[in-house]
Amino acid sequence: MTRNRPKKNTPGILTFLFALLALFLLYLGSFFIFPDVSALSKKNPDMTAFMKYRMRQWEEAGVKKRIDRRWVPYNRISPTLVKAVIISEDAKFWKHEGFDFKAIQYAVEKNLETRAFMLGASTITQQLAKNLFLSPSKNPVRKLKEAILTWRIEKALSKKRILELYLNSIEWGDAIVGIE
Repeated sequence: MTRNRPKKNTPGILTFLFALLALFLLYLGSFFIFPDVSALSKKNPDMTAFMKYRMRQWEEAGVKKRIDRRWVPYNRISPTLVKAVIISEDAKFWKHEGFDFKAIQYAVEKNLETRAFMLGASTITQQLAKNLFLSPSKNPVRKLKEAILTWRIEKALSKKRILELYLNSIEWGDAIVGIE
């Protein structure tokens, strides 16, 4: 006598997981198209994602602050300051295409060794992508989006323009954004 066992709904679960994976990949793939990083070759960003993030933090805390930022063209930025930033943030900036793979490997090894996220290896372009379009979170999805945006920025913009955007968009202190 054979027993009638209920069939497992494996195809339904697999279909659901496949659809979920496809949606996730489509979402990540959208970062190959949006935002339009090529527009940054001529247009200076008004507000960065980081600026919006800080302003939300201040609003939630009931703090009245505002960001005062004045754009400085690259040719008016001190060459000494540019060198200092490159030396301190990304010594291989002029040589790589957005990623310093040796630094990434070293950071991963040290972080695994210490079992903590102690060391980063972000290049200037990666920091720019994060500041312009993303949040400060350290989750893997944000890092994937950052990698896609970094690759696109490096393909669309000159190194000089990347530096100009970076120096005018990063936080230099509390409510202080940009080199001016």
